[in-house]
Amino acid sequence: MATMEATNAEEIQLRHVEKDVLIPKMMREKAKERCADKVEAFNHCCKDSGFFMVFKCREENAALKECLTLHYKDPVFFEECKQEYIREKLEFERTGVPTKSRKQKLPTSM
Repeated sequence: MATMEATNAEEIQLRHVEKDVLIPKMMREKAKERCADKVEAFNHCCKDSGFFMVFKCREENAALKECLTLHYKDPVFFEECKQEYIREKLEFERTGVPTKSRKQKLPTSM
């Protein structure tokens, strides 16, 4: 009998919410990291422009949107995020510890 650990990631059946909400959320977070320079430029422009950011930061906003959209529409990127999501899901099922809890740093002093 095969255990959940031995299950091939390709055979995992994902729920609708996982495919349409959770994996795209992961994609957005990773896309922001990959477009960090554009995010930083847009944030800087907004801070400097104040109320007029809607008008003054159009170029930075367009560049950011273009970068993010490029990643959102990339099927290879979707597959990478899907496989990472499946690995995290299997690890959670195995350990019962959410990914966020595992990534938190342990205290250095006791």
